[in-house]
Amino acid sequence: MEQVSLKFGENGLIPAIVQDVETKEVLMMAYMNEEALAMTLKTRKATYWSRSRKKIWVKGETSGNFQLVEKIYYDCDADTLLLLVRQQGAACHTGAKSCFFRELDMEGLNNGR
Repeated sequence: MEQVSLKFGENGLIPAIVQDVETKEVLMMAYMNEEALAMTLKTRKATYWSRSRKKIWVKGETSGNFQLVEKIYYDCDADTLLLLVRQQGAACHTGAKSCFFRELDMEGLNNGR
């Protein structure tokens, strides 16, 4: 396997898109710092950096809705991750399966015109 140098942003974070390994449904997007990524690789439980709480958090540590990581991909620029997970319970803090359950009304958008 090739050695990769991931590009963490100026804030030390890299976006992580989370997808169900079986259904391919996009579940959520979060951020990781190097420590969170290292913990994820070690434990195989998705671990992120909370920008609001300014601390590491293991997805499911309070809810029990863990994300068991099967694979991690990185994009062509090495600045975004894609985690394929086995989601236990809901991914969204609202109780929804995915954080992406609201649709934007594209007809109502100005679209800069």
